[in-house]
Amino acid sequence: MEQYKQEFIEFMVDCNVLKFGDFVTKSGRKTPFFVNTGFYRSGSQLAKLGSYYAKAIEAKFGFDFDILFGPAYKGIPLTVATTMAISNLYDKDILYCSNRKEVKDHGDKGILLGSPIQDGNKILIIEDVTTAGTSIGETMPILKAQGDVSVCGLVVSVDRMERGQGEKSALAEISETYGFETTAIVTMAEVVEHLYNRPYKGKVYIDDTLKAAIDAYYAEYGAK
Repeated sequence: MEQYKQEFIEFMVDCNVLKFGDFVTKSGRKTPFFVNTGFYRSGSQLAKLGSYYAKAIEAKFGFDFDILFGPAYKGIPLTVATTMAISNLYDKDILYCSNRKEVKDHGDKGILLGSPIQDGNKILIIEDVTTAGTSIGETMPILKAQGDVSVCGLVVSVDRMERGQGEKSALAEISETYGFETTAIVTMAEVVEHLYNRPYKGKVYIDDTLKAAIDAYYAEYGAK
Protein backbone atom coordinates (compact mmCIF):
# COMPACT_ATOMS: atom_id res chain seq x y z
CA MET A 1 0.00 0.00 0.00
CA GLU A 2 1.31 3.46 -0.90
CA GLN A 3 2.75 5.53 1.93
CA TYR A 4 0.25 8.36 1.49
CA LYS A 5 -2.63 5.91 1.93
CA GLN A 6 -1.20 4.65 5.22
CA GLU A 7 -0.68 8.20 6.40
CA PHE A 8 -4.23 9.16 5.41
CA ILE A 9 -5.74 6.29 7.40
CA GLU A 10 -3.82 7.41 10.49
CA PHE A 11 -4.78 11.03 9.77
CA MET A 12 -8.47 10.07 9.77
CA VAL A 13 -8.01 8.36 13.14
CA ASP A 14 -6.17 11.39 14.55
CA CYS A 15 -8.95 13.74 13.38
CA ASN A 16 -11.67 11.50 14.84
CA VAL A 17 -13.11 11.20 11.33
CA LEU A 18 -12.80 7.41 11.24
CA LYS A 19 -14.58 5.78 14.15
CA PHE A 20 -15.25 2.22 15.21
CA GLY A 21 -18.16 1.00 17.33
CA ASP A 22 -21.91 0.75 16.78
CA PHE A 23 -23.43 3.21 14.34
CA VAL A 24 -26.42 3.49 12.01
CA THR A 25 -25.96 4.90 8.51
CA LYS A 26 -28.39 7.28 6.85
CA SER A 27 -29.76 4.30 4.93
CA GLY A 28 -30.53 2.52 8.21
CA ARG A 29 -27.72 -0.01 8.11
CA LYS A 30 -26.07 -0.91 11.42
CA THR A 31 -22.34 -0.54 10.86
CA PRO A 32 -19.24 -1.15 13.00
CA PHE A 33 -17.38 1.77 11.40
CA PHE A 34 -18.28 5.33 10.50
CA VAL A 35 -16.61 8.09 8.49
CA ASN A 36 -17.62 11.61 9.54
CA THR A 37 -15.75 14.15 7.43
CA GLY A 38 -17.35 16.97 9.38
CA PHE A 39 -14.56 16.49 11.93
CA TYR A 40 -12.00 18.09 9.61
CA ARG A 41 -12.16 21.48 11.27
CA SER A 42 -8.83 23.30 11.22
CA GLY A 43 -6.66 24.92 8.59
CA SER A 44 -3.85 22.44 9.10
CA GLN A 45 -6.26 19.51 8.77
CA LEU A 46 -7.71 20.89 5.52
CA ALA A 47 -4.22 21.48 4.15
CA LYS A 48 -3.27 17.85 4.84
CA LEU A 49 -6.60 16.57 3.49
CA GLY A 50 -6.06 18.52 0.27
CA SER A 51 -2.62 16.96 -0.14
CA TYR A 52 -4.03 13.43 0.16
CA TYR A 53 -6.70 14.19 -2.43
CA ALA A 54 -4.06 15.68 -4.70
CA LYS A 55 -1.95 12.51 -4.50
CA ALA A 56 -4.95 10.29 -5.21
CA ILE A 57 -5.90 12.45 -8.21
CA GLU A 58 -2.36 12.38 -9.57
CA ALA A 59 -2.21 8.59 -9.21
CA LYS A 60 -5.55 7.93 -10.96
CA PHE A 61 -6.21 10.82 -13.34
CA GLY A 62 -3.07 12.91 -13.63
CA PHE A 63 -3.91 16.57 -14.24
CA ASP A 64 -5.44 16.42 -17.70
CA PHE A 65 -8.53 18.36 -16.65
CA ASP A 66 -9.45 22.02 -16.35
CA ILE A 67 -11.72 22.38 -13.32
CA LEU A 68 -12.11 20.62 -9.98
CA PHE A 69 -15.79 20.80 -9.05
CA GLY A 70 -17.07 20.29 -5.52
CA PRO A 71 -20.84 20.04 -4.92
CA ALA A 72 -22.13 22.27 -2.11
CA TYR A 73 -21.64 22.29 0.74
CA LYS A 74 -18.87 19.90 1.77
CA GLY A 75 -17.32 20.00 -1.69
CA ILE A 76 -16.60 23.72 -1.43
CA PRO A 77 -13.63 23.55 0.98
CA LEU A 78 -12.45 20.33 -0.69
CA THR A 79 -12.03 22.07 -4.06
CA VAL A 80 -10.12 24.96 -2.49
CA ALA A 81 -7.82 22.80 -0.34
CA THR A 82 -7.11 20.33 -3.13
CA THR A 83 -6.38 22.84 -5.90
CA MET A 84 -3.99 24.61 -3.51
CA ALA A 85 -2.29 21.29 -2.75
CA ILE A 86 -2.01 20.44 -6.45
CA SER A 87 -0.34 23.81 -7.03
CA ASN A 88 2.07 23.33 -4.12
CA LEU A 89 2.92 19.67 -4.76
CA TYR A 90 2.85 19.46 -8.55
CA ASP A 91 3.07 23.07 -9.79
CA LYS A 92 -0.19 22.63 -11.71
CA ASP A 93 -2.72 25.47 -11.69
CA ILE A 94 -6.18 23.87 -11.66
CA LEU A 95 -9.34 25.99 -11.47
CA TYR A 96 -11.90 25.33 -8.75
CA CYS A 97 -15.68 25.66 -8.89
CA SER A 98 -18.68 24.81 -6.72
CA ASN A 99 -22.41 25.32 -6.92
CA ARG A 100 -24.61 27.40 -4.67
CA LYS A 101 -27.68 25.79 -3.13
CA GLU A 102 -29.66 28.86 -4.16
CA VAL A 103 -29.09 30.95 -7.28
CA LYS A 104 -27.63 34.37 -6.46
CA ASP A 105 -29.63 37.17 -8.10
CA HIS A 106 -27.32 40.14 -7.45
CA GLY A 107 -23.65 40.98 -7.86
CA ASP A 108 -21.88 37.90 -9.17
CA LYS A 109 -25.11 36.29 -10.29
CA GLY A 110 -25.69 32.61 -10.99
CA ILE A 111 -25.50 29.21 -9.39
CA LEU A 112 -21.71 28.85 -9.45
CA LEU A 113 -18.90 30.22 -7.33
CA GLY A 114 -15.23 30.11 -8.22
CA SER A 115 -14.33 29.60 -11.86
CA PRO A 116 -17.01 29.83 -14.54
CA ILE A 117 -17.59 26.70 -16.63
CA GLN A 118 -17.34 27.01 -20.40
CA ASP A 119 -17.75 24.90 -23.53
CA GLY A 120 -14.94 22.39 -23.86
CA ASN A 121 -14.02 22.29 -20.17
CA LYS A 122 -12.94 18.94 -18.73
CA ILE A 123 -14.18 18.56 -15.16
CA LEU A 124 -13.23 16.31 -12.25
CA ILE A 125 -15.74 16.06 -9.39
CA ILE A 126 -14.56 15.85 -5.77
CA GLU A 127 -16.68 14.64 -2.84
CA ASP A 128 -16.18 13.41 0.72
CA VAL A 129 -17.83 9.98 0.88
CA THR A 130 -20.32 8.61 -1.63
CA THR A 131 -22.80 5.99 -0.43
CA ALA A 132 -25.78 6.20 -2.81
CA GLY A 133 -24.66 8.55 -5.58
CA THR A 134 -27.52 10.97 -4.89
CA SER A 135 -25.42 14.12 -5.06
CA ILE A 136 -23.90 13.11 -8.40
CA GLY A 137 -27.42 12.83 -9.81
CA GLU A 138 -27.98 16.41 -8.67
CA THR A 139 -24.59 17.65 -9.84
CA MET A 140 -24.53 16.36 -13.41
CA PRO A 141 -27.48 18.47 -14.64
CA ILE A 142 -25.86 21.59 -13.16
CA LEU A 143 -22.61 20.91 -15.01
CA LYS A 144 -24.30 20.02 -18.29
CA ALA A 145 -26.40 23.19 -18.11
CA GLN A 146 -23.25 25.30 -18.28
CA GLY A 147 -22.31 24.19 -21.78
CA ASP A 148 -20.65 21.45 -23.80
CA VAL A 149 -18.47 20.04 -21.02
CA SER A 150 -17.11 16.60 -20.20
CA VAL A 151 -16.79 15.02 -16.78
CA CYS A 152 -13.69 12.84 -16.58
CA GLY A 153 -14.17 11.36 -13.13
CA LEU A 154 -15.00 11.44 -9.45
CA VAL A 155 -12.67 11.27 -6.45
CA VAL A 156 -13.83 10.64 -2.88
CA SER A 157 -11.94 10.19 0.38
CA VAL A 158 -13.14 6.71 1.36
CA ASP A 159 -14.73 3.92 -0.65
CA ARG A 160 -16.99 2.13 1.87
CA MET A 161 -17.20 -0.81 -0.58
CA GLU A 162 -20.83 -1.55 0.20
CA ARG A 163 -23.81 -1.97 -2.09
CA GLY A 164 -25.38 1.10 -3.63
CA GLN A 165 -28.81 0.88 -5.21
CA GLY A 166 -28.12 -2.61 -6.53
CA GLU A 167 -25.49 -5.28 -5.92
CA LYS A 168 -22.49 -3.21 -7.01
CA SER A 169 -20.78 -0.46 -5.01
CA ALA A 170 -22.02 3.11 -5.26
CA LEU A 171 -18.80 4.13 -7.04
CA ALA A 172 -19.17 1.29 -9.56
CA GLU A 173 -22.80 2.26 -10.17
CA ILE A 174 -21.83 5.89 -10.73
CA SER A 175 -19.12 4.84 -13.17
CA GLU A 176 -21.54 2.68 -15.16
CA THR A 177 -24.36 5.24 -15.13
CA TYR A 178 -22.31 8.27 -16.18
CA GLY A 179 -19.44 6.69 -18.07
CA PHE A 180 -16.51 8.09 -16.13
CA GLU A 181 -13.90 6.64 -13.79
CA THR A 182 -14.00 6.89 -10.02
CA THR A 183 -11.40 6.58 -7.31
CA ALA A 184 -10.91 7.00 -3.57
CA ILE A 185 -7.93 7.99 -1.46
CA VAL A 186 -8.42 4.70 0.38
CA THR A 187 -10.86 1.80 0.45
CA MET A 188 -12.20 0.23 3.64
CA ALA A 189 -10.27 -2.92 2.70
CA GLU A 190 -7.08 -0.86 2.86
CA VAL A 191 -8.17 0.62 6.20
CA VAL A 192 -8.65 -2.87 7.63
CA GLU A 193 -5.37 -4.08 6.15
CA HIS A 194 -3.46 -1.23 7.78
CA LEU A 195 -5.11 -1.22 11.21
CA TYR A 196 -5.97 -4.88 11.87
CA ASN A 197 -4.08 -6.06 14.96
CA ARG A 198 -1.53 -3.31 14.36
CA PRO A 199 -1.10 -0.79 17.18
CA TYR A 200 -1.26 2.88 16.27
CA LYS A 201 -0.11 5.25 19.01
CA GLY A 202 -0.36 2.42 21.49
CA LYS A 203 -3.90 1.34 20.58
CA VAL A 204 -5.24 -1.47 18.40
CA TYR A 205 -8.28 -0.02 16.61
CA ILE A 206 -9.29 -3.19 14.75
CA ASP A 207 -8.88 -6.29 16.87
CA ASP A 208 -10.24 -9.76 16.17
CA THR A 209 -13.69 -8.92 17.54
CA LEU A 210 -14.07 -5.77 15.45
CA LYS A 211 -12.64 -7.52 12.40
CA ALA A 212 -15.33 -10.19 12.76
CA ALA A 213 -18.00 -7.47 12.97
CA ILE A 214 -16.65 -5.77 9.84
CA ASP A 215 -16.56 -9.10 7.99
CA ALA A 216 -20.16 -9.78 9.03
CA TYR A 217 -21.21 -6.33 7.84
CA TYR A 218 -19.70 -6.92 4.42
CA ALA A 219 -21.20 -10.38 4.21
CA GLU A 220 -24.59 -8.66 4.43
CA TYR A 221 -24.01 -5.30 2.73
CA GLY A 222 -20.80 -5.67 0.78
CA ALA A 223 -20.71 -4.88 -2.93
CA LYS A 224 -20.52 -7.83 -5.30
